[in-house]
Amino acid sequence: MSMKQKVFVTGATGFLGRHLVHQLLEQGADVVALVRRDTDLPPNVQQRRGDVTDEASVADAAAGCDVAYHCAGKVSRDEADAEAMYRVHVDGTKATLAALQTTGCRRVVIASTSGTIAVSDDPDAMADETAETPMRFIARWPYYRSKLFAERVALEKNGDGFEVLSVNPSLLLGPGDERGSSTEDVRDFMQRKIPFVPGGGIAFCDARDAATAMILAMEKGRPGARYLVNGANMTLATFFGRLARITGIEGPKLSFPRTSTTVAGASAELLGRVTKALRMPPLVEKTPAELANVFWYCDSSQAQGELDWQHRDPGSTLSDTVDDLRSRGVVWPGETVRPTLRLR
Repeated sequence: MSMKQKVFVTGATGFLGRHLVHQLLEQGADVVALVRRDTDLPPNVQQRRGDVTDEASVADAAAGCDVAYHCAGKVSRDEADAEAMYRVHVDGTKATLAALQTTGCRRVVIASTSGTIAVSDDPDAMADETAETPMRFIARWPYYRSKLFAERVALEKNGDGFEVLSVNPSLLLGPGDERGSSTEDVRDFMQRKIPFVPGGGIAFCDARDAATAMILAMEKGRPGARYLVNGANMTLATFFGRLARITGIEGPKLSFPRTSTTVAGASAELLGRVTKALRMPPLVEKTPAELANVFWYCDSSQAQGELDWQHRDPGSTLSDTVDDLRSRGVVWPGETVRPTLRLR
């Protein structure tokens, strides 16, 4: 990326967006951020008011920008947020890219998720960008469903004079998740809120490495392509074991046997009704139970080969996540609450 380029960023106040903005500034970029209200972004970031669903406000804010990163999004496991996520992800992507086309912006990198590609009930599956879309899973979960549709909307815009490509990180961990939307599983582990070990597998990536991948994709990525970025694949049993060693906190001793996603969700729903009748908080929530029962394993070879992208040691990512949660007072030493399951 040329140091003199003017760069437009949506979602600059999010977990990934903040790391992206920081790295762009370090490289000397002139950064313009679309914000809905005044924020604590660095003073050398130009903050422009607007909303990704408002095409006119995006066009006004992005005027004169050469390239753009579209990172705006809403992360939720609550099915009640399905409409809001569709509006931000799908309608917001349509409006944002339509606006950028009118401003003369020539290239856009969007932040998607590995969950539009890499979801399986097979523990030996390792998805790459050629994998068939796992619709039988995605159709169940509003977040991943809306991200898939947003990704498709974006890549359909790719063409001569307006290049669009996608970076698809796995679960983002690392320091700086101020909204707690991505690192809540680590937080729940540290608070001993997880009652047992689910039977699925996790994939995760350091948010700082994902931000680097976004910049490399802007510089080197193929228009219309998707790039999976992932730092580690491991069973949830291994994941919790690593967290136990890093934190000194004993993990859950019970293991939950793997079953079909449908059965896992139905079991959690039934247990939820029982605990509600007893006026107890739910031990297991339906969507997280389903998400923790599958495997999210993916292969970043394409990003490593085409973008020269590399990830840091996953143990470092986990240690930095834990240190950040403790330093910000999100998790206090010795804090323990009643177990509940909220994974992925």
